[in-house]
Amino acid sequence: MTGAAIDKTFRTAIVPAAGLGTRFLPTTKAVPKELLPVVDTPGIELVAGEAAQAGADRLVVVTSPGKESVVSYFERQPELEETLERKGKTALLEKVRRAPALLDVEVAIQKEALGLGHAVAQAEPNLREDDDAVAVLLPDDLVLPVGVLERMSAVRARYGGSVLCAFDIPKDQISPYGVFDVSDTDDPDVKRVHGMVEKPAPEDAPSTYAAAGRYLLDRAIFDALRRITPGSGGELQLTDAVALLIEEGHPVHVVVHRGGRHDLGNPGGFLKAAVDFALDDPDLGPELRTWLAQRIETDRS
Repeated sequence: MTGAAIDKTFRTAIVPAAGLGTRFLPTTKAVPKELLPVVDTPGIELVAGEAAQAGADRLVVVTSPGKESVVSYFERQPELEETLERKGKTALLEKVRRAPALLDVEVAIQKEALGLGHAVAQAEPNLREDDDAVAVLLPDDLVLPVGVLERMSAVRARYGGSVLCAFDIPKDQISPYGVFDVSDTDDPDVKRVHGMVEKPAPEDAPSTYAAAGRYLLDRAIFDALRRITPGSGGELQLTDAVALLIEEGHPVHVVVHRGGRHDLGNPGGFLKAAVDFALDDPDLGPELRTWLAQRIETDRS
């Protein structure tokens, strides 16, 4: 299913990228976490490519003062392109041109770190009149294979309202997540959401369906964000705004994604993603696979 096939359910995607990246210090003193490369491609480009494939033609990057390089990454570099073209480095030239060609990129500034809901709210002035829904993609989450946003768009086209992505997590591992209270639909991978519980004990979890970093939100979310109150740490939580919409009868569904996921928000998860992507690379994969096997064997001996 392509963005065209779902008739452009959304055209604008929001990527919250204002965090300090403290788990990657000292590197993030100078380089935003979103620009750290998964092999040779920053996570922010991978997420932008996912949004573009699903039908977005505009990306609003919510960032903090001093992190403008995240948006600058999507700008053309004519001198670099000219140099690569002159030297016949066609493959590299294509890589350099790839990000600027994906979609139009704008910036919204979050001056204070007041929660995910607050970050998303900063993008409201960037919206167009015809933006009835927006996608929100958390750049720390790589949801694989790409395509869940397209499925979410199809669900919104059918049911209206807002659609979130969920993973089916074993119950004994559910506690670190936000967990949905759901009922079934006629599709086993689409559930109606009645509420959400943050980080429940396994015995208290209303289901095994946990939130992932993909949201397709009706524009009503911005009104809800203005009406919620700060939660723990004085932050405005996006899930509280979604919960308010549910209370008021706004339809909310989840699409259960049966693929994989990488967490780029910590060094361990980032390394796993880099290894996974490198193993799939036809140039890097064979040698890396051989080296990993030898390295693991050395540890055993």
